[in-house]
Order: sequence, then structure tokens, then C-alpha cells
Amino acid sequence: MGTALVYHEDMTATRLLWDDPECEIECPERLTTALERLQQHGLKQRCLQLIAREASEAELGLVHSPEYVALLQGTQALGTRELQALSKEYDAVYLHPSTFHCARLAVGAALQLVDAVLTGAVRNGLALVRPPGHHSQRATANGFCVFNNVAIAAKHAQQKHGLRRILIVDWDVHHGQGIQYIFEDDPSVLYFSWHRYEHGHFWPCLRESDADAVGRGRGLGFTVNLPWNQVGMGNADYVAAFLHVLLPLAFEFDPELVLVSAGFDSAIGDPEGQMLATPECFAHLTHLLQVLAGGRVCAVLEGGYHLESLSQSVCMMVRALLGDPALPLSGPMEPHGSALESLQCVRAAQAPHWVSLQQQALGAAPVLSPGTPCPEGRPSPLPLGEPQFKAVVTQAAAALSSLLDQLRLHPTPPVRVAVALIAPDTGLALPPGVLCEEGSLPQEETQAWARPHEALAQDGALTALGKVLYLLDRILDGQVSSGMAATPVPAAAATLDVAVRYGLSHGAQRLLCVAVGQLDRPPGLTDDGRNLWLNIGVEEAAAPSMFHVSVPLPVTTGGFLSCALALVLPLAYSFQPDLVLVALGPAHGLRDPQAALLAALLRGPAGGRVFALVDEESTPQLATVLARVLNGEAPPSLGPFSMAAPEDTQALMYLRGRLEPRWKMLQVAAPH
Repeated sequence: MGTALVYHEDMTATRLLWDDPECEIECPERLTTALERLQQHGLKQRCLQLIAREASEAELGLVHSPEYVALLQGTQALGTRELQALSKEYDAVYLHPSTFHCARLAVGAALQLVDAVLTGAVRNGLALVRPPGHHSQRATANGFCVFNNVAIAAKHAQQKHGLRRILIVDWDVHHGQGIQYIFEDDPSVLYFSWHRYEHGHFWPCLRESDADAVGRGRGLGFTVNLPWNQVGMGNADYVAAFLHVLLPLAFEFDPELVLVSAGFDSAIGDPEGQMLATPECFAHLTHLLQVLAGGRVCAVLEGGYHLESLSQSVCMMVRALLGDPALPLSGPMEPHGSALESLQCVRAAQAPHWVSLQQQALGAAPVLSPGTPCPEGRPSPLPLGEPQFKAVVTQAAAALSSLLDQLRLHPTPPVRVAVALIAPDTGLALPPGVLCEEGSLPQEETQAWARPHEALAQDGALTALGKVLYLLDRILDGQVSSGMAATPVPAAAATLDVAVRYGLSHGAQRLLCVAVGQLDRPPGLTDDGRNLWLNIGVEEAAAPSMFHVSVPLPVTTGGFLSCALALVLPLAYSFQPDLVLVALGPAHGLRDPQAALLAALLRGPAGGRVFALVDEESTPQLATVLARVLNGEAPPSLGPFSMAAPEDTQALMYLRGRLEPRWKMLQVAAPH
């Protein structure tokens, strides 16, 4: 179960044959440069490489009319002047004698990828294709797009593989109106698109790209549009969109497959998007999608016109698909006011159709009623002039240079996951590559750390502590990415206390501790900004300080998801830890899939440095599933979605209101 990379060199054949400043950015170098970077980073070699095939006419007919397919087939025999004349009949399209062949390969690559994932040959993958597809409609080429690659792939998954729920995530900077039109009345496909909109003034300038376009007929609520009304959206805005809009709906929808219209014109430096999200952000977005659909994620390239930004973003996404930890996000994690206005609009428009948003809206900042126009906010900026765009290009160069520095300074640890167990022969079904760590801190040093705690005086507890601290050392010095260790039940709280203090004194600058169950915050910890303590499983919600938060354990699937997506992850991304401790204490109450999802989600904010502590009486199944998700596998399904209990919703809203002034990623609406 690996990652597929689907490609064919013939897709570089089509190119612009006449002068057209609008179309010249869609060039063959978009593919060749991305492939070169994948090779340089050693990523291409780690993928299962598949050579794309041409889609058949029947497969093209899943979406497109026979007349349109025949028209494009005929372009193979046209001269340059005829091709130019025909191209002018469409909006932002150029045709070439190789266009029909290339476009069939692009569709075929997407279908091969879907087949490979759904037959279990690979876990996930990327189809590196051109021309792109998400603007193409039943009988119309549009915006560089000829055939709608992702839409055809979705139809193929439905008809050949019998899928009933498919999620399409379109993070290209332009609205994929072609996909929307094809599925807007289909409740079996949930389509999410964010896009530069600027209150309808940015191409394709469609009224139906706004937040209140939510589908038609039986498909009401299955089209989700998140319009960006200003340029300059960055990492915090993109992650907030996933946490507060996409993921709540996706978990409620429960897809069997995730298709990504992966356009990287939404990345920093791109002349089309003029956004500021750095390439590593796309690793985080990919990672967040991998907790859905059993990890079955098929990404298909759409736009992206700054060659270096595009290429590095592709590399970051492929790293995530391969299971590598995402690099930590750079910059302050605070969404823009305009982004929060857009989130508020889309949540209001979608709330009538989704239980998860109806519940989260309770007690939140004022929520617009459905159909209320989005606030205009500040005037939409004009496209950047030459001096401003030069500044953006400089920012992009600095961000890409910083990314390369991060890759050099923080190479992927040689061991992705190591486990330290009290009794190694516990029958764990560990995935290949997971190391069973036998080492221990020297006994004298372990005793010195254990001295304040009577519970650690017993030999078994002291031995376990030595293993915990040894493994923690290996994580902090970059030899191991993530770890898991077992502790005796009576010593669980004391072991966690020592682990926190040890981590803070041995290189962790910001440590997030997520303690589940009967694990109180150690009295010696101070609110110095270096540790954030989140306890899940107390009787009442409380926030004695901005760095000490307690919340009851929700009793339903919906309540647990709201807690994870609307509290735990926003706190984690706001705090930006370089180490996360997840401690499952006595009577923690989490089901195995819930514990696995929590650990999987927390791999993102800390760049993969997650250390899970479980008690020795935990089942082998829990330890196995934790090791698997820390190794990059998808967590098991939580089961059917169920509404959050009112008291859990109230506790969550109380804490968010209390904590929002400090931790900005908790915000779901623009401040008033």
C-alpha cells in the first residue's frame, strides 16, 4: 500500500502556438519542473510510477457530449490559424494539434489513479496532468480546461466501483464551476471549492460562485463554495477553512473516496492567485484529508503558474501522501478578517443542511441567516500593480528559500515511529518499519527525574520511565519522528509530569500536552508560554488560564468531532508546538478509533513530533492502531455520525468564547 504517481511525457506536447498573454502561463514546464523537483527530493523514486493511458470515448462520455468530443477529435488535423479561430470561441482556452491526445491522457491518468486506489493496489496518489479540467463543462472548454478530469473520475468511481459518497476538494484559486454544474443536483458527491472571488469581480465572475450557491434539488447542501474576497490569504486562512467548514461537513458526509482538484495557483507567488500560503501548507491540507475515507485520496493537478511555487507545493503534497510528517507552518496563525467573514457566510449558508454546523453555531458570534448577503467588508482590492506584485514575488522567493532551509535543517528522521513497551511480547501487529525500542535512560538519571514522585519508586514504574525518557530523547534529537510508550497505571500521572518537564528542559520550545482521562495538570507547571495543557475528560469545562484548558469528554461521535476540530486542533495550530504529548490515562473513555483520530490529527501542528503515552492495561488493539496512525496510516472510521449532546456543545462554546482572544484559530466569524 503505497503512493501512485501517474504521468505521461506526451502531456508536455501541447503548447501555445501564437501570442496570447492570458494563455501563455499554461506551459509544458509546469509538468517538467514539478517532476524534476520530485526527483531531486527523492520523492518520485518512492512512488509507484504509472504511465498514463488515454481515456476511451465512452469514458469521456460519462460527462461530455458526443458532439463536443468529436469536435475536439477533429482539432488534430487543423492548422494554426484554424486552431486559433476555434480557440477564440471559448473563454481563456488555446488548442494545439496534440490537445485531444493530451486531454485524453489527462483523463486516463485520473481514472488509472482511481482504479489503483479503489482496488487496493495503492493507498493514495497524484495524477500529474495537463491540460487541467475543473472549468470544463459538458460541451464547453473553459479556462485552459478541455475535459473535466476530476468529474469524469468521480463518475467512473460511481459506475465502475459502485461508490455512493465521493468528496471533491478543489483548492485551486479559481472556482471550478465545471465540476459544480455537473454535480449540483447530485447528493452522492459533496463538492467543496475555495476560490478568489472578490465579490464577483475575479474570473470567472459568476454569481453562482458565492457562498449562497449550495446546490439544487436533491443536491442542496452538497455544493460548498468558500469565496475569498481579498487577495493575500495565507496558511492560517486555509487551515481555518478546513477545520471550521470542510472537515465538519466531510465527517458528517462520510466519503468513500476523496478526489482533490489540486491547483497550486492558490500558493504564494502565483500571478493568478496573489495568495500567500506557503508550499508546506499543502502538506497539512493533504494530511487533514487523509483521515477521511480510510485514507483513499486521489489528487489530480489543476492550475499553478509560478513554476517553483507549484513544484515545491507538489513535493509537499506528495511527502504527505507518502506519510512523511508535514513541516511546521510558518508565520502567525491568525486568520484575516476578510477570511473570517467568508467562513461566517458559508457556515450560515450551509447550516440548514448539516447538523454539525447547526450545533457549532449555537452560542457563537452572530451568524448570518441563510440567504443574507455576505458583508462587503473592506473594498475589494484591485489586482496588484507592478510594484506590489514585485513585492509578492520577493515574498515568494523568501518563502521558498525558507522552505529549502527547513528541509536542510530538519531532515525527515530516519525512524518514523518507535514504540517502547513494558512487555515487548504483547502481540502487537505493528506495521513494517515501526521500531521496537529497547533502550533506556541510565538508571541514575532516571532516578533523579523520578525522585519527586512516590509512584515512580517501584521498579516496574522506574523501568518504564527510563524507556519513556530515552524514547523522548530520540524524538527531541531528530532520530525518531513519533513515539508510543506504555506506563504502569498507578504511575501514569507521575510519568506524564516527568515527561513534560523533561521535554521542556531538553529542547522542546513549545510543548502541547493533551491528557485524556484522570490526569490532572502537575502543580509545578507555570504559564510561561512554553506549555499548553489540555485535559479532556473532566466534569466541567474550565480555562483557569490561556494555557490550562479542561473539557468534558463528549459522549457522541458528533460531540467528539466538534471537540477535535473546533477546540483541540485550533488550539494546537494557534500554539504551534514543536512537541505534542498525548496521554491516555486511567479510565480515559476513548474508543480506539477516537484515540487514533486524535493522534493522527495532532501529527500536523507539531511537524509529526507526537509522543503517545498509554497505560499498560490498554488493549493491544489500541496500541496497534496508535502505532499505525503515527506511521501515516488512516485512522479507522468513527462509525455513524450522531449529534453532539447539548451540554457538550455548550461547554465547547464557553471555552471558545473564553480562549478566542489569545488563540485566534478558534475564530469562526469576524470580530465586531
